[in-house]
Amino acid sequence: MITKREFYIDGKWVTPLDAKDCPVIDPSTEESCAVISLGSEADTDRAVVAAKAAFPGWAATAPETRRKVVEGILEQYLKRKEEMAHAISLEMGAPIDMARDSQAECLPWHLKNFLTAFDHVEWIRPLGPHAPDTKIALEPIGVVGLITPWNWPMNQVTLKVIPALLAGCTCVLKPSEEAPLSSMLFAEFCHDAGVPPGVFNLVNGDGAGVGTRLSSHPDVEMISFTGSTRAGRAISKAAAETLKRVTLELGGKGANLVFADADAKAVERGVRHLMNNSGQSCNAPSRMLVERGFYDRAVEIAAEVASGIKVGPASEPGRHIGPVVNKRQWDQIQGHIQKGIDEGARLVAGGLGLPEGMNKGFYVRPTVFADVVPGMTIEREEIFGPVLCMIPFDSEAEAVRIANDTPYGLTNYVQSQDGARRNRLARQLRAGMVEMNGKARGAGAPFGGVKASGRAREGGAWGIEEFLEVKAISGWDVGQDVAAE
Repeated sequence: MITKREFYIDGKWVTPLDAKDCPVIDPSTEESCAVISLGSEADTDRAVVAAKAAFPGWAATAPETRRKVVEGILEQYLKRKEEMAHAISLEMGAPIDMARDSQAECLPWHLKNFLTAFDHVEWIRPLGPHAPDTKIALEPIGVVGLITPWNWPMNQVTLKVIPALLAGCTCVLKPSEEAPLSSMLFAEFCHDAGVPPGVFNLVNGDGAGVGTRLSSHPDVEMISFTGSTRAGRAISKAAAETLKRVTLELGGKGANLVFADADAKAVERGVRHLMNNSGQSCNAPSRMLVERGFYDRAVEIAAEVASGIKVGPASEPGRHIGPVVNKRQWDQIQGHIQKGIDEGARLVAGGLGLPEGMNKGFYVRPTVFADVVPGMTIEREEIFGPVLCMIPFDSEAEAVRIANDTPYGLTNYVQSQDGARRNRLARQLRAGMVEMNGKARGAGAPFGGVKASGRAREGGAWGIEEFLEVKAISGWDVGQDVAAE
């Protein structure tokens, strides 16, 4: 049993002011694998005090100094990346090979992209030739509260903490209480990399406690949150009284438009993408819209692929999918599968209950519904599990209408050999991201959505800018710039 009851505040591990034990459940076994403490308002306040005290000094550091510290975090990760992979696998159920190759590796991928973007930031620049004595300065916003989810824990921690530090902000991180072990290891990376006391702080807790206190704290200038749309609304309301900046990366119901000129690989790719991480990704292509002439064949392919996906414990190597994170999540997914059956969708793979041969663990059968009608519950609501909805369409216009008819707008997908069509659809689909023909976004591209998916833009230059204020300065003595040169 792992015991991690302390919080990281002001450069050291400290005992909670009011200890409240919380078990961390291994979703592969349903057994407790660790114990942490849930923080109180007082613990949160203590972390904010430390961050506020450290802010003036950290904000005044030279950019190259902040860069060096962040490089140190990467060095610590490289020394201990196997520990990180095992922590993620244990706490949220990602199979160990996936945790090692995809989950943990989010840290170096995003960190390096941030450093590339950071080297091109103009911290102070002229407005333009028409106003030579007006300067635009970029300055850190202040103390920031960072609230991260359990489904891609190190992805989200890296996308928030690293740009905040590079921008010159100090921060208080509240990781998900479902998956805190990887974040506590990240705190050790920060400490060993020489992040100054108070610049990075970590307080474990739940949304109602630490999350609400961070969102409403008068000394926190910004909240960056990733999680459910429901929680995003609550955070926005809590933050409104203090008029802080709020950036939200929320849910999704991605549409994957598969045209008749696509091939079997496009369908298989879509199914596997949805099933990856046991369907627990906000950008999952959970609605597969297929052109009528290719629809029946696509359904056959999807059912075959899903039926061939293995489900197993996170500790075992291989390309299988693991459990979903907890019993509540499992129950919600089962409820959606039952709803799909009740509302008349055609079940072609998977279904209710545990996979064959399993009687313990939060495992879900890879499930595919065909003949889903727009408006069905499973077509409207984010299931956040390995459940695919397939919908036929007859025209490009109909596909766009169905894809856009959702409260969400995170990622949509297009599969077609017609380049003009792809380009046309990319502009018509209402989403923060559009991925086509399996081509991943380039390094440093922003991640974020529109509508109920939130409007954060994380990653690369956009991710750093979220933590910066823009200051306009007039009457600047340009002669001093020349003298300095």
